[in-house]
Amino acid sequence: MSSPALGLVTIGQAPRADLRPDAEPLLGGVRMVEHGALDDDRFDDPETRRLVAPAPGEPPLISRLRDGGSVLLGHDALVPRLERAVARAERDGATATLLLCTGHFPAVRSNRPLLYAEPLVQRAVAAIVGTDPVGLVCPHPDQAADVTARWSEALPGSPVRAAAANPYAPEDRALAEVAAAAETLAAAGSRWLVLDCIGYTERMRTAAAEAAGRPTLLARAIAVRLAAEVAAAG
Repeated sequence: MSSPALGLVTIGQAPRADLRPDAEPLLGGVRMVEHGALDDDRFDDPETRRLVAPAPGEPPLISRLRDGGSVLLGHDALVPRLERAVARAERDGATATLLLCTGHFPAVRSNRPLLYAEPLVQRAVAAIVGTDPVGLVCPHPDQAADVTARWSEALPGSPVRAAAANPYAPEDRALAEVAAAAETLAAAGSRWLVLDCIGYTERMRTAAAEAAGRPTLLARAIAVRLAAEVAAAG
């Protein structure tokens, strides 16, 4: 019998070279199947970026491209692309698929269990932090108000605040931005930190924890651990 497989579907392009080193140790023998919503899109044409861009006033999503760059995205343009990527993961044998984004999405069609990173991470964090103040690091300043509102609903007893740091900047700059955001949140009273984007890495978690002196939870680690359990069960 072949080993169970977990589909990892990014809202950008796969494979995610930045994700695999952190994800593989968490899978416990579950095979990884990677696909991306933008795998069939070419970003050497500015028109492509326009087609997938956020609508005016919409909080943007951000993800990584194969060339290491990043792109700002809107929800509506992504849904049909995500459905095609999930279908490809299922054809490759995924017994469950994880949508690799902590943004909020409408229902995406699938034939097997499809897991959304946002509720997995939010419910796990709620079980951990109790009513302690929580600081959220998000990728883009234009996301901060939306992230704060959504997490305030998930953590009704906890004061919540957010600060931005771009995980897709060159590594040294990304580490510095994450550390600075973590320090800002700790100084404002946050007792726990959450790196609330799949793009944040274990190295960034370490940078945040060392800079702020606060326990730091990593969204990608929480989501992948829980999703691997579902894939193994299937």
